[in-house]
Amino acid sequence: MVTLQLVGSLRKELADSLSTCRVLVVGAGGIGCELLKNVVLTGFKNIEVIDLDIIDVSNLNRQFLFQKKHVGKSKAQVAKETVLQFCPTANITAYHDSIMNPDYNVEFFRNFMLVMNALDNRVARNHVNRMCLAADIPLIESGTAGYLGQVTVIKKGLTECYECQPKPTQKTFPGCTIRNTPSEPIHCIVWAKYLFNQLFGEEDADQEVSPDTADPELSWNPADTEARATASDQDGDIKRVSTKDWARSTGYDPVKLFNKLFKDDIQYLLTMDKLWKKRKAPLPLDWLEHQKLTCPQGVTGTGLKDQQVLGVAGYCQLFSRSVETLHFMLVDKGDGAEELIWMGNCDDPPAMDFVTAAANLRMYIFSMNMKSRFDIKSMAGNIIPAIATTNAVIAGLIVLEALKILSGDVKQCRTGKFDSRNGELFSKLM
Repeated sequence: MVTLQLVGSLRKELADSLSTCRVLVVGAGGIGCELLKNVVLTGFKNIEVIDLDIIDVSNLNRQFLFQKKHVGKSKAQVAKETVLQFCPTANITAYHDSIMNPDYNVEFFRNFMLVMNALDNRVARNHVNRMCLAADIPLIESGTAGYLGQVTVIKKGLTECYECQPKPTQKTFPGCTIRNTPSEPIHCIVWAKYLFNQLFGEEDADQEVSPDTADPELSWNPADTEARATASDQDGDIKRVSTKDWARSTGYDPVKLFNKLFKDDIQYLLTMDKLWKKRKAPLPLDWLEHQKLTCPQGVTGTGLKDQQVLGVAGYCQLFSRSVETLHFMLVDKGDGAEELIWMGNCDDPPAMDFVTAAANLRMYIFSMNMKSRFDIKSMAGNIIPAIATTNAVIAGLIVLEALKILSGDVKQCRTGKFDSRNGELFSKLM
């Protein structure tokens, strides 16, 4: 008869391995907060966590390690401090930095028994994937898209890597990318949908559209980013007015809205010079200048009207008409009516006109090829919000796979897919 020694719910040998091994957690956001809680409560003692972001008010509804008093501070550092409050014996090192910084090279990755990804963008995922392959370190990759989540283990010579299979279009995006540095048309479409809600729908702190002065790229110094993020709380600073309140004060004047969104805000972004050292700077638009052009100029595409791409002047006019129509619809709803509702299936012509115009004007500003109404309609209907429940389940699955790796059972690791709408979990051996 074999007697197993247990430490809590784990075999003693595994518990000892957890207490001595070093692990790297990349990301301290939605999945990362849940993951850090899980790893320390499971028994991991030597943890390093890295995240470039700082805490925003919009994070507080699902990233439970953070509180209002933490807004403007480093996610990695605050996550460390909060975790140590309920697990003071853990040895946690926090880096307020980008994992793509050259300092975190192959030799850095070789310091760890395994790496756990909790990232929200594909470029960083690709980078960590390559570093782990080069260092021959197991990587547990994870991601969520609304109600759906996935966990998979990547091990050199045993499994396919993160980049071996083409990935579907990303459907959730970092706020600073949407607000400051869009690089793909979908970023501009997300921004335009957020703008619709800010102007005509239900305002949401997660859907801010103004330039993000707390963008982590603007400073590598946590003290600087904290000061920038909390500047609006200082005496004598300009009081912030919601986008809807400001628009209402102008009577939803299309020209004033246009110049604020596509000229003034862009000129303000240009003052954030660190953002444009390695990117092409945006080009502000001026309403009067583009009124000199005729609407048909620059029309491309043939066939149905929805499949044509208008010129900049055409989208200026479409923006103006759609703002007037949506404002009339808001007024027509009567006293007390504060919101229009974005139809999830995009079958709302005035709203779709507005999103098409606003998205294309922003694409033009950031030197992207503009899209037809048909293309934008199909893309706008496929943007998915973050769901806290999915993050929690995926973080749990990451730890289960980590236990298999540390037990020497890496071949028993599985790719797990979870749907939080019905609690279904599908898994298969690698």
